[in-house]
Amino acid sequence: KEAMNRLRSSLPKGGMPGGGGGGGGRAAAAASSAVGALAAAGALGYGAYHSVYSVDGGHRAVVFNRITGMKEAVYGEGLNFNIPWFEWPYIFDIRTRPCNLQTLTGSKDLQMVTIGVRVLHKPDPSNLVWIYQHLGKRYDERILPSLMNECAKAVVARYNASELLTKRSQVSADISRELTARARGFNVLLEDVAITHLAFSPEYSRAVEAKQVAQQEAERAKYVVIGAQQEKQTIITKARGEAESAELIGLSVKRNPGFMKLRRIDAARDIATIVAGSGNKVYLNADSLLLNLLGDADERFEKSVESKGGSYWGR
Repeated sequence: KEAMNRLRSSLPKGGMPGGGGGGGGRAAAAASSAVGALAAAGALGYGAYHSVYSVDGGHRAVVFNRITGMKEAVYGEGLNFNIPWFEWPYIFDIRTRPCNLQTLTGSKDLQMVTIGVRVLHKPDPSNLVWIYQHLGKRYDERILPSLMNECAKAVVARYNASELLTKRSQVSADISRELTARARGFNVLLEDVAITHLAFSPEYSRAVEAKQVAQQEAERAKYVVIGAQQEKQTIITKARGEAESAELIGLSVKRNPGFMKLRRIDAARDIATIVAGSGNKVYLNADSLLLNLLGDADERFEKSVESKGGSYWGR
C-alpha cells in the first residue's frame, strides 16, 4: 500500500505529459520501486509464516535440513522455530495406539487354531529420528503385522490345543515377552499385549463336544450303578428285617400263644376304625373281619399251636 501511494504521488496531476521524457522515466522508476517493495513484503510474510510451527499435545517433531539432513534434536510440544525453505518439520504422534491381528496357526498336536492378538504400542520419543530415517511415519504398518504374526505362531506351536485354553494367561505372557523384545529392536514400545480371540477348527470343536458328552454319559452311568447298588442293599436289608421279624414272631407265638390274640385285637381295632369311618355298608362275617373276639376261634388256634408244640418237643 505504501508503494502504491508513493507511485500515485509521483505521477503529475492531470495525467502524464505527452512530450516530456523526464516524466516517463520518473514513472518507471516509481513502478520498479513499488514492485520491489511488494516483493520484499511478500518474502517477509512468507518467511514469517514458515519460520514457526506448532506441536500439539501428545506429539513430537523432527526437523529435516536441506544442507545437513536430519537434525538429531527432537522438539517437544508448543511453538518452535525453523529456517524457512531450508528446514521443515515432521510431526509424530507418540500417544498409545492399538493394533489388531488375527492369524491362523497350528498347535503342538497339529490342531489348526485361529488366534487374535491386540497390541497397544507407541514410538520411543527419544529415537524418533531413527524411526523416521529407517521406517517412516507409518512405522506400525511396516513392522507390527509381521512381528505379531511370527511371535504368535512361535508361541502357539509350543502348546497343545487343550493347553491353549487351560493356560491362556501363560500363552499371553509368552507372546507379550517375545513381541516386546522384538519390537524394542525397532524402537517401538509395547504397553500391553492381549489375546482377544481363540478358536479351533470345526472338526476339533465337534470332537471336544463329543468327548464332553461321553464323559457326562459315563458319569451318569456311574451314578446309575451306584443308585442300583444302594437300592439292592436297601432291598437286602429290608428282606433281612422281614425275615428276622418273622422269626421273632414265630418264637413269640411258640413261647406265648397269647401273642396271636394280642395281634388279633390290634388288627380288629384297625379294621373297626376303617369300617366305622367309611360311608359304605358292610355285610361280612365277623370272623372274616377278625371282629369275633369273643368266639372260640382263639381257643381252636391255641389248641392247634399246643398240639404242634407238644409233638415238636416230643420229637
